[in-house]
Amino acid sequence: LWSARLQIRSWVPLDLAANMMRWAAPFRRALQHGGGTARLAGCRLYTPMIKFRAGSTAMGERSAEELISQLRDIFANQKEQSASLQQLSNEWFARADVDRSMSLESKELASMMAEIGLPLHGKEVDTFFQYFDINKSGTVSYTEFTTTLRGEMPQFAASLAFMNQYRGHYPSQMLSCSQDLTIFDPEESEEWIESLDAVIQHHGSTKTRFMLHDLLDAAVRKGVNVAPPITTPMVNSIPTSAEPEYPGDLAMERRISNLIRWNAAVMVSDANRRAAGVGGHIGTFASICDMWEVGMNHFFRGKAFGGGMGDQIYMQGHAAPGAYARAYLEGRLSLDRIMNFRQEVGGKGVASYPHPRLMPDFWENPTVSMGIGPLAAVTQARFFRYLHLRGMADTSASRVWCFIGDGEMDEPESIYAISRAGYERLNNLIMIVNCNYQRLDGPVRGNSKVIPEFEGVFRGAGFDVIKLIWGSQWNELIDTDHDGKFIEMLERVPDGDCQRYSAKQDGNLIRQEMFIANGLEDRVAHWSDHELINAYMQPGGHCPQKIYAAMSQAVQNAESGGRPTVILAKTLKGFSLATFQGRNTVHQQKTLKEDEMLTFRTVLEIPLTDEQVKQGGDLGAEFFRNPGLDSDEVKYMLEHRQKLGGFYPIRQPAKVSSLIELPESSAYEVFDAGNPKPMSTTMAFANLLRRLMKMGDFGKRLCPMVTDEARTFGMNAFFHEFKIHAPFGQMYTPVDHDQMMKYSEAPDGQMLQEGISEAGALCTWIAAGTSYASQGCPMLPFFIYYSMFGFQRVGDFIWQGADARARGFLLGATAGRTTLNGEGLQHQDGHSMLIAVSNPAVIAWDPAFAYELAWVIEDGINKMWGEDKDLIYYISVYNENYPMPAVPQVTTNGLSPKEACLKGLYKFQEADDKPLTVRIISAGSIMTQALRAVELLAEYGVGVEIWSATNINQLQREAFQAERYSRLHPLEPKKSCWIKECFGDYDGVSVISTDSISQYHLLIDKYVGGEFVVLGTDGFGRSDTREKLRRFFEIDAESIAVGALSGLARQGKIDPSVAQSAIDKFGITYERPDITMDKDWP
Repeated sequence: LWSARLQIRSWVPLDLAANMMRWAAPFRRALQHGGGTARLAGCRLYTPMIKFRAGSTAMGERSAEELISQLRDIFANQKEQSASLQQLSNEWFARADVDRSMSLESKELASMMAEIGLPLHGKEVDTFFQYFDINKSGTVSYTEFTTTLRGEMPQFAASLAFMNQYRGHYPSQMLSCSQDLTIFDPEESEEWIESLDAVIQHHGSTKTRFMLHDLLDAAVRKGVNVAPPITTPMVNSIPTSAEPEYPGDLAMERRISNLIRWNAAVMVSDANRRAAGVGGHIGTFASICDMWEVGMNHFFRGKAFGGGMGDQIYMQGHAAPGAYARAYLEGRLSLDRIMNFRQEVGGKGVASYPHPRLMPDFWENPTVSMGIGPLAAVTQARFFRYLHLRGMADTSASRVWCFIGDGEMDEPESIYAISRAGYERLNNLIMIVNCNYQRLDGPVRGNSKVIPEFEGVFRGAGFDVIKLIWGSQWNELIDTDHDGKFIEMLERVPDGDCQRYSAKQDGNLIRQEMFIANGLEDRVAHWSDHELINAYMQPGGHCPQKIYAAMSQAVQNAESGGRPTVILAKTLKGFSLATFQGRNTVHQQKTLKEDEMLTFRTVLEIPLTDEQVKQGGDLGAEFFRNPGLDSDEVKYMLEHRQKLGGFYPIRQPAKVSSLIELPESSAYEVFDAGNPKPMSTTMAFANLLRRLMKMGDFGKRLCPMVTDEARTFGMNAFFHEFKIHAPFGQMYTPVDHDQMMKYSEAPDGQMLQEGISEAGALCTWIAAGTSYASQGCPMLPFFIYYSMFGFQRVGDFIWQGADARARGFLLGATAGRTTLNGEGLQHQDGHSMLIAVSNPAVIAWDPAFAYELAWVIEDGINKMWGEDKDLIYYISVYNENYPMPAVPQVTTNGLSPKEACLKGLYKFQEADDKPLTVRIISAGSIMTQALRAVELLAEYGVGVEIWSATNINQLQREAFQAERYSRLHPLEPKKSCWIKECFGDYDGVSVISTDSISQYHLLIDKYVGGEFVVLGTDGFGRSDTREKLRRFFEIDAESIAVGALSGLARQGKIDPSVAQSAIDKFGITYERPDITMDKDWP
């Protein structure tokens, strides 16, 4: 049998259709070398072994092996080998496409082979065909052809052996490298290694590991610069002997947590019974209830605690019913509200998750969009420190607690959050990872263990790690593990099996698989199966004493340590819900069956009869247990919350309008007179912001933010004037220290430079924009960034800001699909204005001139701080320089330019006295093209009104609301709206052109009278000069003029030949080659 093998560094399957051009030359060279390995420049291309089956050969007829060999020769000997291979794939699909079968019969296959140079004769046709017709279907598919040609898959290069490879500083393949170091002393090292061998021999590997951890810790304390190990043995970080005395009444707290756990579960179940399909989650809060309650009774600080306005807590979103259940006992939420869980339309219910927009007096921090909570918590902790170091607010006693699900740790935002918290050294941050080992469908890490993995991630990032794994009973086995064998066994059992043991709740199963199978049966010989399973089913995350010890240590770290802390808590998803705890389906559990509820009642010792349980929510207050404000349980809860500064969660926003004196309107008139010197709206923004930041107390509360490239936005002068915030100061000498606009950092720096992370920056922006509520300290963030990295990239965070009721400005800089002309494809933003309309809290502006920009910023400040409205102002700013005009002396329906501009539309320029008149609507940088179109149309006897559409989104929103009002008030006259008042009765031609896509302009299509010609930058971006791009997308002055003339022709006001002559004169053609799309698109 003949065989040939080409090996590749990254195995790529041979796909003659898709990869032909890429691999043609290497493939040709390899085939010319026959069998063996062909190494190609910088890579190895693997074409799996081609194996041939034996076949009989009649005289004069070729066997299958000979035919395939000749086919190989054809490919190998072609001067342009890719041509024949491409011909093969093209011919295949051309033939298959005739009947849409994607498969060929024998005659079609033979014909195709003939066309590429392999004619088949007589029985050769059937021999060749049968070789590829593996399933004997009578046809050969392209997949069958290439798969058969490919042969068997190779073994993955590293197989799975890497999972247990040595992972030291010098891997085994690099061991010799250590011996080449100039300071390496092989004799001394050998003595240490011999000593280590002796310790292992006498004490075993586990005890040796503990000793080495102690040795490394001692070395670090003595100033030796050595990295500690990132994982430690799988035991609780705080031994039982080191646990502090529990300060509360454990029996009382158990009764309280049982009431809360019951009400949280039946709240969801009863809601779905009465309103099927509203959903909810029972298992998540069941897994964190004990930690939540220990925190509520002993750690979580309320708004009146002092040293700030209490703690901020980011609760797992799916656990929200638990917060409602506690607030119900506290008397803060009525029975009516919790009985309407997820039924909010009538105004009586409670939200599905933590939503401040829906429950503005209760929730503070939205969390349920996975990954956003952890990153928001990190930036909140950082912003608390920012406020303190700048002297804006005392946040010395405010901590940030963040509950994270172990499945949520897979989110990239979670991982970035950990890294950022570490290098920022946020000692005021405490994270709690709820390690119940389960995602929504199955185990998080079925084949390995999440806790050691997370320990490595957090410790490597610079966290103090507290492992809270085992409960008191199970921990007894740890304490008596004299040889470390028990700990070694626990580290070997994968999480998937741990979850199975929890779900099965079978003590004998655990005895057999964990102990007897590992020769440890003597360790639990004194326990019955019932005692064994009870000990296993009470992990550390459900043991109040051990939870208190972990949280107490975390608080000490926050007060005196220099690093953030994480508690890795082992829990059971659905804990106490005996019938489905630990099962893969627990997350989807929305209701409790009758028998499940009866069992749950018994486990929690809820004083309800079987009959009462069966009646369920129909019993009202009897079913939703609340012993009342005079009960010992509620008194205990209230007393502890009073000591900690009040209820939580609770939101108490400051009334900014009564706290801060806003600038006079004259502060924004700096651009009213215009300036003939060209400038961009981006530079105008930087100029205005710099002026505002110098205005006393108001100016100190402005937070300028960039991710990077502040110089691109004209903000490099801010570096030395306002300083970049750096909590540890500037411990180096910057390269530009001898220049006036040097890069300057300081602990009290006002400017926030976030690094290249729009997600992190948006979360910092949210922290700043909500500080009026979180700390009663109003701060107004101005975040300027490349516009394509906003709604397009981190739109979920903008929704998070809207939900959190953040107030502030987002500046989409370098906006415009043709204005940012050198980037291309998705990096040229023509869609942010359209996406912005989807977020109800976002008011999106597209100013063309500096004075418009100033008016918009003034309006936003007055609304957010002067009127206490929870709004986000998004403003497109451009990097194209052009002269800035003065405020026009033109009114719009009796309103001044400023008044009309802030309604979203105003007349910028009256039309000259011409026989015909059209209207041109524009915004942003394309306004310059609209103004140039006036001159072009004048040659055709057409006068032009110029209108500036500063906010198309608000025009559409107002019009939609007016339509709704009229629809529901048929007895009243039809309600008007601003765009109808401006354009509704017009019967002429209106042309709209901006640097956005046409769908954005079509928002107002139905409200513009007459002939409405819509232009836009539809399609992918690309790089070229602005002039060529604007011609390509047909939004330049010439295209605007042609649009106006074509509209006039359609209305019969000019002869069509006039429009055609303009098209010919300006060189505009219908044919527009576009490599990014099919020729028939759209």
